Formats: sequence, C-alpha cells, structure tokens
Amino acid sequence: MLQKIEGLKSRWRNLYYRSLGVKLKGYVWMRQIEIPRNFSDIEIEAAVALDRGVVLLSSGDRTAYSKIQIGGYTYINRNTFVDASLLITIGCHCAIGPNCYITDHDHGTNLDLPPLAQPLIAKPTHIGDRVWLGANVTVLKGVTIGADAVIGAGSVVTKDIPERVIAVGTPAKVLRYRDALTEPEQRVKSLQQ
Repeated sequence: MLQKIEGLKSRWRNLYYRSLGVKLKGYVWMRQIEIPRNFSDIEIEAAVALDRGVVLLSSGDRTAYSKIQIGGYTYINRNTFVDASLLITIGCHCAIGPNCYITDHDHGTNLDLPPLAQPLIAKPTHIGDRVWLGANVTVLKGVTIGADAVIGAGSVVTKDIPERVIAVGTPAKVLRYRDALTEPEQRVKSLQQ
C-alpha cells in the first residue's frame, strides 16, 4: 500500500513540475525534491530517479538551452544538490550517492569585496555516462568526469577525471584504471600464462 501511495505522489510531482516548465522527457521517479525556480532550465530524461531531498537549482540569466541536463536511467540519491548557473550535464545510467554537491560556478576572490558581492565565475561541468559518485562527493566548476569513472566517497573533484578510472581524495586523484576483467578473472588469467 505504501509503495502505491509513493507511486501516486511521484506521478503528481511529475505533473506539477511539468506544468511549471521542467522538461521531463518521460516518467521520472520523484520523491520529495526541490526545484526552487527557473523551471524551464531543467531537462530530465525518462527513467531518472530523484530521491528525497534532491535540489536542482538554476540561477543567473536565461539561456537557449537547459542549464541542468540529466540523462536517462540515472539515480540521484538523498540530499544531493545540483547547482547550475551555466551548464551541468549528467550522463545516462549514472549513480550519484547521497549528500553530493555538483556545481558549475564559484565566486571571485577579490580582497576588496565580500564573496557574495563578487560576480559568479562559471564553467560547464560534465559527468559522463555510467559514472558512480560515492556519498558526499563534491564536483566543482569546469570539471569533466569521463564515462565509466568511479569517484570515491568524500572526494572533491577539482580537475578533469579520465574515463574508466577510480579516483579518490581531496583533491580527487586517479587511484587506478578500471579493467574489463574482474579481479578473480585477472588472477586466473595470470596464473595460466
């Protein structure tokens, strides 16, 4: 019964956000999320799941394109904040852990002005297909994370991360490349050689 009620609430949220101008390209599973303004700046493909407490915030001047673009079959876990003023793209089949922060901007560092009195400095942020961000990951402006990358929990991504790697730390650094073979298969193969 509870699952049916959650399903009905999700469908209602789809209708509500679509009526406000969010570009939903099919059904999106939505728990209690927040989209505070600039609804038409957000585009979400079908089969995306947005868990409780997810915030999709678009600020700044209107553009001809959607500032937040989320690819199909992506899951964004609880209390994740996506904060765009220029462009954030999240690929298909991504797994975004709880309490992540993804942004495409920050403020200037002029000592003569307080931070909030300075203009935003924005650069597009891109997350490729099939990327997994662990819990509490921060992705900063201008970063590209390549397809099939894994970012370890608690990492802060300040520079581009290549495809098919595992990266961890503050700042995130490549730990190793992901291989097509699983570790047990690699051990067996190496023993056979």
